[in-house]
Amino acid sequence: MHGGALAGWLMMTLCAVSGAYCLLRTRTGTSRERGAARDEALMGFGMAAMAVPAAVLTPPGWAWAVYAVVFGAAALRALWAARHGAHHLHHLVGSLAMVYMAVAMAPGVTGAGGHAGHGAGGVPLLTGALLVYYASYVLSSAGHLIPAGTGVASFAGGGAGGAVRGGAGTEAAVREGGGCLMGKAADGGTELTTACRLTMGIAMFAMLLTL
Repeated sequence: MHGGALAGWLMMTLCAVSGAYCLLRTRTGTSRERGAARDEALMGFGMAAMAVPAAVLTPPGWAWAVYAVVFGAAALRALWAARHGAHHLHHLVGSLAMVYMAVAMAPGVTGAGGHAGHGAGGVPLLTGALLVYYASYVLSSAGHLIPAGTGVASFAGGGAGGAVRGGAGTEAAVREGGGCLMGKAADGGTELTTACRLTMGIAMFAMLLTL
């Protein structure tokens, strides 16, 4: 990946750690959760490999074809699995984004400006659409990590009484598991799982910016 070496190493580390955590998740949960964890582990490790700074390690030309084939197969699998749940559509978009970046970064690919070479760039309209998607995904995921019922609005509107009501709401949310740090996320995973998905979403956004 082109860009600053420090940023590349940081993204590589975060994606590798996220991939390793997703790999651990494949040992527990329902079959659907284990399947999602395998998809996310593949995405995490694939992004980690792609994020290695080009100044440190330049991948051989065939590596981009391998990326395209692997994540093309993952996209087909996600498309087939989407019949049973819309949550697979995010995996589909992620896999297609990886294929797109692999093709855009391959040597000899002609970019939008008509110049050929390594990392010639992608189609601006498609890159922009993916950036909008991942920006929305990151904001949505970050919102899920904010504890429910913090009572900020109640405090602002009702003074001390609002604070009491807000505190009661927070306590109720914690009892229900929605306001604690390790509570269950909407899809059955922990909020640590959501944090890993958020990390990979941010990394994907940053990688798309380099095209």
